[in-house]
Amino acid sequence: MTLPISIVDAFTDRPFAGNPAAVCLLDRERPEPGAAWMQTLAGEMNLSETAFLLPKGDTWSLRWFTPKAEVALCGHATLASAHVLWESGRLAPDAPALFDTLSGRLTARRAGGQDAWIELDFPERRESPHADLPELFAALGVRPVYFGKNAYDYFVEVATADEVRALEPDFAALGRLPVRGVIVTAIGDAASGFDFVSRFFAPGVGVPEDPVTGSAHCCLAPYWGEKLGKEEMVGYQASPRGGTVKVRLEGERVILAGRAVTIVTGELTNAAT
Repeated sequence: MTLPISIVDAFTDRPFAGNPAAVCLLDRERPEPGAAWMQTLAGEMNLSETAFLLPKGDTWSLRWFTPKAEVALCGHATLASAHVLWESGRLAPDAPALFDTLSGRLTARRAGGQDAWIELDFPERRESPHADLPELFAALGVRPVYFGKNAYDYFVEVATADEVRALEPDFAALGRLPVRGVIVTAIGDAASGFDFVSRFFAPGVGVPEDPVTGSAHCCLAPYWGEKLGKEEMVGYQASPRGGTVKVRLEGERVILAGRAVTIVTGELTNAAT
């Protein structure tokens, strides 16, 4: 048995930047231990996320796995999945990609043609203030301006974009925290053209630093939207690979927009389960 698989760099318009995701197209439903097989493959790929797609009529079932765990929401692997469906001809160029996921129905659309940005319609994930965690601040090496938490992650605002870029966290200490990850953010530099910058660390689920994190922007967008008085913004995730995410607030939804580049296409062999 063989299964199509691709590696796509998401939230970038050039190879070897942004966030790489593997996208595997399944041929059938995999009952238990199917999840264990998907988790094993994600560990073999060893990327921040591997996405698994299965056609369901006009929609696609979509699941995401880090090397260590299944996650409930992932932006860059959703963008990569939509890109693969259009690029491979499995979806018409002007058709939306409809995904059924652990976070409900998610939609991807091309905004303006084949080479345009891909827009993802995601639920917002607002944070709320949280009591200080000195052990977290020590692991990051920061003194927060603001500290909060949403359903998935801790949220840390620091004073400057340079402070975000200079972070060298203690990953072992971060990996002991009882959350998916930690978002660190600051307002953008005046001359950068970005409204805010961020980084995302999730060693507890096998991702020491995620290069570009779409789901984190479901929290970043409403947070900075309120602070800056804007509904449309441009964020930059200042990881070593780096990536740009456009965001737009629409009620309780966040529209995330990015580009994608296919790096590898091929087939899995000996992939039976």
